[in-house]
Amino acid sequence: MSGIVTYGAYVPRLRLPLRMISEGQPGAKQGRGKSGERSVCNWDEDVITMGVEAARDCLSGGVQDIDSVWLSSTTAPFADRQNSGVIMGALNLGESLGSQDIGGSQRAGTTALINALNMSGEAKKLVIASENRHVRAGSPHELRFGDGAAAFTTGNHDVIAEFLGCASRTMDFVDHFRASGEQDDYFWEERWIRDEGAMKIVPQTIEIALAKAGLSADEIDHAILPSPVPRLRERIAKAAGLKEEAIAPALEGTVGDTGCAHPLLMLAATLEKASPGETILVVSFGQGCDALLLRTTDALAGYAPATGVTGTVAARREISDYAKYLSFAGLIERELGMRAEGDNKTALTQAYRRRDLLHGLVGGECSACGTRQLPRTRYCINPNCRELDTQEPFCFADIPARIVTWSADHLSFNPDPPSHYGLIEFEDGGRMFANFAEVVPGQIDVGTRMRMAFRIKDFDRKRNFRRYFWKAVPEMAPSEETRDQPHG
Repeated sequence: MSGIVTYGAYVPRLRLPLRMISEGQPGAKQGRGKSGERSVCNWDEDVITMGVEAARDCLSGGVQDIDSVWLSSTTAPFADRQNSGVIMGALNLGESLGSQDIGGSQRAGTTALINALNMSGEAKKLVIASENRHVRAGSPHELRFGDGAAAFTTGNHDVIAEFLGCASRTMDFVDHFRASGEQDDYFWEERWIRDEGAMKIVPQTIEIALAKAGLSADEIDHAILPSPVPRLRERIAKAAGLKEEAIAPALEGTVGDTGCAHPLLMLAATLEKASPGETILVVSFGQGCDALLLRTTDALAGYAPATGVTGTVAARREISDYAKYLSFAGLIERELGMRAEGDNKTALTQAYRRRDLLHGLVGGECSACGTRQLPRTRYCINPNCRELDTQEPFCFADIPARIVTWSADHLSFNPDPPSHYGLIEFEDGGRMFANFAEVVPGQIDVGTRMRMAFRIKDFDRKRNFRRYFWKAVPEMAPSEETRDQPHG
């Protein structure tokens, strides 16, 4: 049977309290801000880096036989470069795979998942939905939107949720749009979106999907109903005949609406708490509607992602001030200083030749003595070995590490100074000099445990190109919460 085999999720660690947004507007009164928070990307995170992290969580059990990678997003960084191909390289899945970018609608995530489920075979498909939504400062959507990603593998064996059927409707109902070359969406009024759009299109699509699957509305145990406008889920559920208690939490006040990734992020959160034998309805709205139905299997009881939605939401770090968020989100033009004026032109020829190292963090392991090293060279670095051409490719991306030496540099350019970097040593051997990310000043030292994360290394602002590499991030317990420190 076709269905979901594994799932994973990623939400950026940075959290922006909604009160900062409210209090940051002209004429706002202090102390009257909204409660809750939303997730925001750090300066070195985007759709690709979040997609890699969600996929790593999804593949944490050692999933094999992936034959294609699909990325769904309406905010992918490259318009003419396959974003899913960058993710595939970072995941070190090999190069004999298919890849596809899917966008153009808030339904892109569910559309990709439906297509993958319909095409499921012996080999698994990896479906990723990731969104980094750009909103104007002071807009109501700044309070509602968030950043995040979810990932699923689909197949015919060992499924944790069986695919029961789906319905899709495509209608050019324009609730919002963004022209090519623009950063910001233009939104129509909420009453039109609610009354003429979602309330007429979504319940009808749900009815069609239920009829195709031979189910009734009261058989739905979990209804995932992302809402294009606030306080709409209950009305849609009532119109479709769904039980009120079946409405799945929408991650409001913790993450925010993550666009085309949100139905899949909510699905991942639902699978974490669902029991075998329960029926799940997943709906998304955008120039029409998708509705798909799943039923959990006994295999769900024995499966859990490494982090999941619960873990990635809990590992939070509160951002220090509203201005820092505006800078990271590109909402203000910030003076970067003379040290940011260097020409960061990327040598694309060298980037291609070293792609296994730069994107996959692949080094070497000596087949003669077992010594690991990064980067891979022809000679083994072990002075007692020094064998020639014995290095087998070895991926360091998922190997824990510890800090050997470190420094906090206030002079070199960094969008979030100081720049932390140092020498790290991987478990069972191998060292590298790495940039650090997500560091709170004063909270790292020699011996601190680190994990590797795929991040933006730097920007070529002259050519609008971004380079990716791996950075070392302090391991953070799910219960651990830290507050970002203002920088001078």
